[in-house]
Amino acid sequence: MSVTSVAVGTRPARWRTGLGRLVAAAALLTAVALLPWLSGNDPALTVLRARSADQDPTPAQLAAIREQLGLDQGPFTHLAHWLGGLLSGDAGTSWVSGEAVLPQVAAAFAVSLTLMLGALVVTVVVAVLVSARAFWLCSRRSHRVGGASAAAVLAALPKFLLASLLATVCGVWLGWFPSSGWEGPRSMMLPSLALGVPSGAMIGGLLSQALPAAYNEPWARTWRAYGLPADRITRHALRRASSGVLPQLLPTVVALVGGAVAVEKIFNIPGIGRLALDAAIAQDLPSLQTTTLVLVLLGITAGLLIRVLRRALLGPALRDGALPALHVPTSRRGRADRWIVVVCAAALLALVVAGLLRDPLQVDTAARLLPPSAAHPLGTDALGRDLLARLGHGAVRTVGVALAVTAVCTVTGFLLGMAAHVGAGLTEAVSTLPAVLAGLLVTAVTGPSAWGAALAVCLVGWTPYAAQAAALLEQERASGHMLASLSFGAGPGYLLRHHLLPAALPGVLRNALLRLPTTVLVLASLGFLGLGEQPPTADWGRLLSENQPYGELAPWTVLAPAGALVLLSLLAVSGTAVSRRGS
Repeated sequence: MSVTSVAVGTRPARWRTGLGRLVAAAALLTAVALLPWLSGNDPALTVLRARSADQDPTPAQLAAIREQLGLDQGPFTHLAHWLGGLLSGDAGTSWVSGEAVLPQVAAAFAVSLTLMLGALVVTVVVAVLVSARAFWLCSRRSHRVGGASAAAVLAALPKFLLASLLATVCGVWLGWFPSSGWEGPRSMMLPSLALGVPSGAMIGGLLSQALPAAYNEPWARTWRAYGLPADRITRHALRRASSGVLPQLLPTVVALVGGAVAVEKIFNIPGIGRLALDAAIAQDLPSLQTTTLVLVLLGITAGLLIRVLRRALLGPALRDGALPALHVPTSRRGRADRWIVVVCAAALLALVVAGLLRDPLQVDTAARLLPPSAAHPLGTDALGRDLLARLGHGAVRTVGVALAVTAVCTVTGFLLGMAAHVGAGLTEAVSTLPAVLAGLLVTAVTGPSAWGAALAVCLVGWTPYAAQAAALLEQERASGHMLASLSFGAGPGYLLRHHLLPAALPGVLRNALLRLPTTVLVLASLGFLGLGEQPPTADWGRLLSENQPYGELAPWTVLAPAGALVLLSLLAVSGTAVSRRGS
């Protein structure tokens, strides 16, 4: 059996990947078309209220809207009519404004795409800064992994909180950049920073974890032994390590085109994320279908470009099955990570225990927005409720639901990443869809609830893990020792236990724990829109969402839950490092 035949045999069949893209796009568009009928509300009433919220509906008005929009024809007739119009370049007219949909979507997409490119620049810069220490340590032949703590802290920063802080300080107080609206390049600076800093920390953290393995490959040791320049070794190590991280740009950065709804609202940016959310709430079907199609096509296009770039980075070795296996060397930073785990766990435990001894629902309007004191160690919120109590009582619910959602997303993503023939196209199609859209679809069936929001996140939150698993598994299948095992007659079970799982699972788990605070915030955003956990339930994400408008007047109201998320992220990342060394 030749190397080339094995490598070709392990490639995902192109037609199956294309079929996966087509099936995913068709399923998403069909689900969107069913939204007005699944919600249980009269679509005519929803459209009428979107057109004029103050108008009292009458049976005659509702009947006129049903006749005008053809609601009695059913969802599939509407979908077929809309698809037929697309063939002639007509996406229909908005049910709310009566204007042509395509110009509106094109303008909003251009704004969001420009904002995403600005966030991409910030992401690259932050990723370089976060991973700079890892480069320095690896160039000195140290097995320590640098940048993990910095990545965990920055990745845990809520984007909407960072956006509010930047808008207040740099926009209002200092007047450096516009704090609202979209007037040109200066208007994209602050939202690009708000979106790019956490995303860059995520990418930089994953790159820092991959660099030691790249520097530990045989070619790197040989080049050092022959005295080749360090900068040349660094360039090739970066090329090798970034090939596994590159697919994360799709769900982390490209997805910001449709997923930056909160930041777009804070800065009053007319992007496609806001347009999709407004269309979904108003059940403006032509606008919602068109924005969904644009986002799906963007995900597929970006996925194809990333795939081509990744193959160019790996070169002929991927095609010929000659890649060396990436083995992460044992780190020497055990004591520091143990101390981080101990300190973070002790701090979180103290907060939870102290909070559980207090009443999280007691309202005291005379004690609104009080600063931290002996009576209220973390201050009070806008209703006079004790923040320590709400933080403590919300800990179990917040962490429990977030861990459950992360576990489901990780398992689903890993399984789809292993099924590369189908999973690649599905991942590209779903990566750019905002969780809010999934939340609206799920809520239409189940009603608003915490587990409904969790299900919505699970429907779209698996894509980062599927992209990473597929990339790592593709590299492992093209490695020389994998070919050796095949030549000796190794079966699927042996390959799975001794090659595929050890190569991909640790990296996917580290990615999942690094994204744990993001899961908390996504769940909170759904609850804030009335799609998830409802007040007055205490939840860390809800604490951030509820108190975000008071961040300038009473910063302690958002610092406490934000600090808890940072501690949770540090605990997860450092705990993973300790357990990896212990095993």
